Parts: sequence; structure tokens; C-alpha cells
Amino acid sequence: MILAQHYQTHFDTARAYIKQNNLYDAQVHFKKALEYAIKLADSTYGAERTNYFTKAKSIGDFIKQIEQKIAEAEAAAKNKPAGGAAAVTKKAAAAKKEDGKEGEQRPKPTVEEALGKLNELTGLSGVKKEVSDLVAELKAQLIREERGMGSGDAPPRHLVFKGNPGTGKTTVARIMADIYCALGVLEGGQLVEVQRNDLVAGYVGQTAIKTKEVIEKAMGGVLFIDEAYTLAKGGNDFGQEAIDTLLKEMEDHRKDLIVIVAGYDEPIEKFIGSNAGLQSRFPTSIQFTDYNGEEMYAIFERMSKKANYTYGDQVKEMLKKHFVQLYENRGENFGNARDVRNFFDKVKRRQNVRISKIEGYISNETLAEILPEDLNLS
Repeated sequence: MILAQHYQTHFDTARAYIKQNNLYDAQVHFKKALEYAIKLADSTYGAERTNYFTKAKSIGDFIKQIEQKIAEAEAAAKNKPAGGAAAVTKKAAAAKKEDGKEGEQRPKPTVEEALGKLNELTGLSGVKKEVSDLVAELKAQLIREERGMGSGDAPPRHLVFKGNPGTGKTTVARIMADIYCALGVLEGGQLVEVQRNDLVAGYVGQTAIKTKEVIEKAMGGVLFIDEAYTLAKGGNDFGQEAIDTLLKEMEDHRKDLIVIVAGYDEPIEKFIGSNAGLQSRFPTSIQFTDYNGEEMYAIFERMSKKANYTYGDQVKEMLKKHFVQLYENRGENFGNARDVRNFFDKVKRRQNVRISKIEGYISNETLAEILPEDLNLS
């Protein structure tokens, strides 16, 4: 069930990025969804197995289309640096070097701007306090270093993000990259997001090379490793080679690289506790708690306003009740903000079907309004 949850999370995230015309991030999450679809096909039988193989093929076709569009945009950007095509691949260009030249760089953020983005997020009160304390600590450390009162070595600034899917870990990781850049701790401030398959190869000696290539892209920024505990499978698995390489590079580039590892509470705690090198390099953990019913409603409200939808008091009360029940009855597959996104997509679909049956003129108010029947709640 966890595999299916991961598949759906990455597939939904990829679709959301497609809607934002963010092809680079969409490509990353479609590749992860493909990986999980293949795993699910290998671990199921009959019609379910066929279903996941079909999904895997469709996602593979999506990836090819995206790769082609990115290639076309990059080619257009070389001929017209200021054009719209460059915007599609801006993040990809900022995350890597080509022909010995730095890619297009985004404006350097300020600490206030980064913290403003954090405070705009729904919920996460504990996370916001932890990050605020980290910023205060970093500022004090930097002042000490400027005045020659530091120890000479950069203190460990790597982080552990613990929590369930859909709780904003990747979003906060991007904000942390902005904060580190704004404070001058990191030069580039880009976030490179990876999982096990991005680091581990299938042959002896190849994993170290693959891991170093990823680290090179992240140099000057933040390397975000989701589900990092999957690297530690034990036995003759090549994941340990990735861990060893990562630890060495973290030590050799203490002032040029920050690593954030993330995942479910218990597995990530066991992962960090299994290795003395990991324990010493990841002294700080931040807990991401599940969104409660009120926070889930606030997320829905923000999504609907952003998409120009409206609804009355009856729908509002129905939504609040629904999300409270969803939270109180949550199980191991509780998806937090992902569940809100999926529910919102279904509401939009039902509303579109209802509106399509209206004969005659359809006003803007009708197009925008969500009615009780669109929620499909008994």
C-alpha cells in the first residue's frame, strides 16, 4: 500500500507541475511515478498487474514528450536568452553547468522573503518555529565568524525532515535553500531533489560515480534526498556505497553543500541511527505533523481561490465537516495536502460535468460556483 501511495503522490505532483508549465519538476516526479508503477506491476497479479504496466507505459510516453519539449525550450533559449522559452527550463539551467558556464540564475532572495513564504504556508507551526530558531542561530554563528570568534570549521547544517507525505517537506526544503543562499551560507541556493534510483547504480563502482555526479549538480546549494532510508537495505546492496560517498563529499565540501534527508518518522530515525557518520552530520531534525481538519480546509480554500472558484456557507460547512472527519479517521495512507488536492480535482470534475449540461447562456458566477452536489458528500 505504501508503494501505491508513493506512486500516486508523485503522479499527482507531476500533474500539478504540468499545469504550472514547470516541465523540469514534472519530469522528475513522472520518473519517480514510473519507478513505483514498475515496482507495483512486479509485485501484483492479474488485472492489477496489467493496469500498472499500462500506467507505466503511459508515464513513459509522458516523459518522452516532456524531454522533447525541454530540449526544444533549451534550444530556443540559446538563441533567445530573454524569451519565454527560457522560463520553462530556468530551474534546470540553474541546477547545472553546461559548456563550463553557469546557467541562468534567479535573483538572490532575502531572508525576509524566504521566511515570508514559509509563514504563508498553512499550518506547520512547529516547523516555522524550528526554522526561525535555525535562522537566528545561523545569524549569530556568522557574526561570530566575521569577528574572528568562530571555531574555524563550519558547523553541521544538514537537516532531517520527518513526517508523512503531503506535509510540505519539499516546499520547506526549497525555502531552506533560499535562506542559506540569502545568509551567504551557500552561493547558488538551488535545490536538487533525488531519491535512491538517482544515486544507486546496478554495478560495482558505478554508484560512487553516479552519486558524485548528483552532488556536483547540488554543489553550492541543497541536496534533498527523499526516502533516504531506502539507501540502507543491507547485504550486498549498492546503497551503502552511495551513503559512504555522500558522507565523504559532505565532509570534503562542508562550506559548499547542505544535505536534507526526508522520510517517514520511524524509518528515517533508524537510518540516521544506523551509522555514526550520519548521526554526527545530521544533528538537527524537524518534525512535520499531519494537517488537521481545519488546516486541510484552509488548504482547500486557498486552492479554490487561486483557481477562481467560489462557494456559499452551506458548502463551506460541508467542507469543514468532511476534512475534520477525514483527519479524525485517517489511516496509514493519509495523504495530507495530497488528499486535499485529489478531492479538489474531483470536485472540479463534477462541477464541470454539471455545468456542461446547462442549456443556454452560462454566467461567470455559474462557472465559478461550487454547489453542494459537486462535493458528492452524503
